[in-house]
Amino acid sequence: MTDRRNLLAGALGVVACPSATGAAVKPEIIGEGFQFPEGPVAFPDGSLVFVEVARGTLTRLWGGGRSEVVANLGGGPNGASLGPDGAIYVCNNGGLKPVPQPDGRILLTAELSSDYSGGRIERVDLASRKVERLYSEAGRQGLRGPNDLVFDRTGGFWFSDFGKAEGLRRDFSALYYARADGSRIAVAVPNGLSFNGIGLSPDETTVYVADTYSARLWAYDLESPGMIRKASDGSPARRLAATIPGDIHIDGLSMTASGAAVVATIGRGLTSVKPDGSMQLTPLSETLVNDLCFGGSDRRDVYVTLPRLGAIGRLRWPEPGRALNFNPY
Repeated sequence: MTDRRNLLAGALGVVACPSATGAAVKPEIIGEGFQFPEGPVAFPDGSLVFVEVARGTLTRLWGGGRSEVVANLGGGPNGASLGPDGAIYVCNNGGLKPVPQPDGRILLTAELSSDYSGGRIERVDLASRKVERLYSEAGRQGLRGPNDLVFDRTGGFWFSDFGKAEGLRRDFSALYYARADGSRIAVAVPNGLSFNGIGLSPDETTVYVADTYSARLWAYDLESPGMIRKASDGSPARRLAATIPGDIHIDGLSMTASGAAVVATIGRGLTSVKPDGSMQLTPLSETLVNDLCFGGSDRRDVYVTLPRLGAIGRLRWPEPGRALNFNPY
C-alpha cells in the first residue's frame, strides 16, 4: 500500500530466514503508465481489473497493453475482489498523501491526504459501471483506511482497515467481516498494528492477515463463516504463521491451492509461507511489489503490481493459486 521509504523499519521477531530460489526473477511487463496500481483481479479472457490508488480509478488491462478506466472512484481505491453478483468490490482508503516522482509517477505514504474523503467499501457494476457506496462505518465507528478484502463461499467478505497516520499519531488497524448485500458489518479484530493483505485457506477455516510494519503473518482460526474462535480471555484467538525477517515490510497476499500464503515482500519480492511455517523467497528484479493475484488457464500465472514502475508484471509460479469464490475460472 505504501512506499517502503516512508514506513517504520524493522520486524518484531524472526522465525526463520527464508531461502531464496536463486537469481532475481524479472517479471514480464504487460502494462504500464499507471498511477500506483494495486488490487489485481484476473479474468478468464486474459484481462486484468485493478485499482490505480493515486489516480482514484478502477482500471482494466486488456491484451497488447491496452487499458481503459472502468470507474472513477476518487479517494484511494486499494484492494479489489469479485463478488457473488459479478460486481467488483473495492476497499477505498479515502486518500493517501502523494509523493510525486521526477518522472511523473506518484508514490504514496501511509499519511492522510489533504483531500481525504473517508474510508469506505464500494461496489462497481462492471456492465453499467455504476459505483455504489456499500459501507462507510461499522456502528458508530467510521472506516478509516480499508485496504484489502476476500470473499468466503457464503458471500460474506473479510476486509482489513489499515488506518491512517497524521504526523506522530496513528490509528489502530482492524479486521472486519461484512455481507455483500449491505446487511451486516462487524469488527472482528480491533486494535491491530498495520493490517494489510488478507486471504482465506482453501478449506476456509483460517483467515490470514499480513501486518505491514511488523512483517508478521497472522492466522485466525474460524468457528464458522464470519466468526473467529475466541481465546480463553474472550479475545480473538490468533497464531503467528510467520515473521519475514530483514529490513522489509509486507503488503498484499494471495493463497495457493495447497494453502501457502504468497506475500508481497517490499524490498525483496514474493515470499511463500506454507502452513507449517516454512518460507521460500522469490526475489524480483523490481523489489517494490505491493500486491499480486493468480490467473491464467492453470492459475499458475502470477500478476504483480509494481507501483514504482507504474506497471503490471507477470511471472510463472510452481503451483496453482487457490480458486477464488465467485471468480469465473
